[in-house]
Amino acid sequence: GYFEATKFEDEVRATVASTGGPVTFYDSVTGAALFKAPIGRSVDDFIAESQVHGWPSFRDDEVVWSNVRVLKSSGETVSTTGTHLGHNIPDGKGNRYCINLVSVAGNPV
Repeated sequence: GYFEATKFEDEVRATVASTGGPVTFYDSVTGAALFKAPIGRSVDDFIAESQVHGWPSFRDDEVVWSNVRVLKSSGETVSTTGTHLGHNIPDGKGNRYCINLVSVAGNPV
């Protein structure tokens, strides 16, 4: 729930409103793009799901797969360079990547 104490929601809403597109979330270590959201859902749905689970929560279509891997044994979600991001905790809608905000608060390369 830490992200709720930040400007996360305001910044996501402002970016989507100004660009009409998703927000890109970057690896805090390397600056590589990791997630783009919301895709296939509204910004309200993205924020609401994140609030329910206490972590920014991404779906399969929002993952930049060239830079992200999910370990099959544990569901741990990591960047391809090894940054711990969070975990895949599937629900009735499919894969749900619950990600630590500080891991995706980087700037682009």
